Amino acid sequence: MSRFTELENNLNVHFKDYSLLARALTHRSYLNENPDAALEDNERLEFLGDAVLDFIVGAYLYHRFPEMDEGELTSLRAALVRARTLAGFARQLEIGRFLQLGLGEAENGGRERIPLLCASFEAVIGAIYLDQGLSSVKSLVEQLINPALTEIMAESLHKDAKSEFQVWAQARYNITPHYEVIDTSGPDHAKQFTVQVLLGDDVWGEGTGRSKQVAAQAAAKVAMAKAETVEDA
Repeated sequence: MSRFTELENNLNVHFKDYSLLARALTHRSYLNENPDAALEDNERLEFLGDAVLDFIVGAYLYHRFPEMDEGELTSLRAALVRARTLAGFARQLEIGRFLQLGLGEAENGGRERIPLLCASFEAVIGAIYLDQGLSSVKSLVEQLINPALTEIMAESLHKDAKSEFQVWAQARYNITPHYEVIDTSGPDHAKQFTVQVLLGDDVWGEGTGRSKQVAAQAAAKVAMAKAETVEDA
């Protein structure tokens, strides 16, 4: 099908069964508005693709880092298969341009929404697996995760700063950190939160983000940097 040629070139995969690719690109909002369309939505393929991704990424990390312990392998895998990372892969492949969405979903920016892009990428992975087998999926996924992994490790994006700081604070001071939102700004659709992390009454870090969770992680990273200076002192 000519309308899929560009996407196939991006994927470096040429489908035998185009109905699989069509299904992977069909969001349920499209079927809600087009009930007579002879299609299925992509949710079952998303389920399959999620499982295939977990396996391929897990196996890749296992072989690449033979000395790494299970805990850090798990953190790296979680960073590579989280929604934001997978949505980034979908953008690289330009999957959003080929999605069949309902008009409402499309007008509300569905082609750029992280959850929708993540789900669509997983569905495309499921479709490739069914059509081409594991080796084709492995080739595509490893090509995508290599640069992503370099960035994640360089910036320690797989580290859970809140957990790290809690372990350190309890070991050093026998105190559990607590987090406080000290400021909220911006309109409802783009709020910015500022959070402080404290040990007792002492502020150890402050961070901002588009959610309280992101801001708390940012504050914990600042606190861990401060903790390292305490260790070195």
